[in-house]
Amino acid sequence: MQDPVLLMQMFALLLVIGAFAGVLAGLLGVGGGIVLVPAFFYAFQTLGYDGPQLMQMCLATSLATIIVTSVRSVLSHNKKGAVDWDILRSWAPGIAAGAVLGVLVAASLRSSTLQALFGVLGIVIGLYMGFGRSEWRLGDAMPKGVRLALYSPFMGFMSVLMGIGGGSFGVPLMSLYNVPIHRAVATAAGFGMLIAVPSVFGFLFLEIDAGMRPPYTIGAVNLVAFAIVVAMTLMTAPLGVKLAHAMDPKPLKRVFAVFLTLVALNMLRKAVGW
Repeated sequence: MQDPVLLMQMFALLLVIGAFAGVLAGLLGVGGGIVLVPAFFYAFQTLGYDGPQLMQMCLATSLATIIVTSVRSVLSHNKKGAVDWDILRSWAPGIAAGAVLGVLVAASLRSSTLQALFGVLGIVIGLYMGFGRSEWRLGDAMPKGVRLALYSPFMGFMSVLMGIGGGSFGVPLMSLYNVPIHRAVATAAGFGMLIAVPSVFGFLFLEIDAGMRPPYTIGAVNLVAFAIVVAMTLMTAPLGVKLAHAMDPKPLKRVFAVFLTLVALNMLRKAVGW
């Protein structure tokens, strides 16, 4: 029998995390994983689950939530004709293959190494959000051939190591290759599904020490966190969308970029033992 006090603490923390992630996703268009991974890390650590595979649980549980939210997002965007299915089909095999490789690598790394990776990549994403320009271009059309064969698995691989969907890497990449921003956001939601489904399947078979995992964890996926966060994000994301239409999200995006950079720096600090 699980400690009811511990379960109530988990429940309260996860309600706040899910609500916050949903509002940010709707308001700023950022993927939930970039918020959920550090939030899960601090929540599980606060509750006493600070083992050598803590980050694997955070990544796996974050990716599990992305399966639900990305499917919902793709269906919603597809009703408006915003999803570019040609890009999605051509990038799918490489992204999925990179995601599988990401699980194999993540399973073999220590939590501190994954913290460091999240910290470094989080800083890069935060800087791009804060200083990136919509007019920046690397080309006039999405990569094909050799570049496609290199970029697509790399995106899947790095996304799994951060526990995020397709938005944080996919939207900037498509924007740099002249894909309109609304089409990029819609198509990146599909990337999230391609990343999350194979990676979560792999994480379900990862063995975690029973004493180092929160209650109701299968493999590296915590079912309590998954259920509560999915429910809360589905409820609060529409609120974020309404706020986005009521105010200019650009200044808020810069504020979030600073917040993300500070979170990533703190994760990096913990990884090196400072």
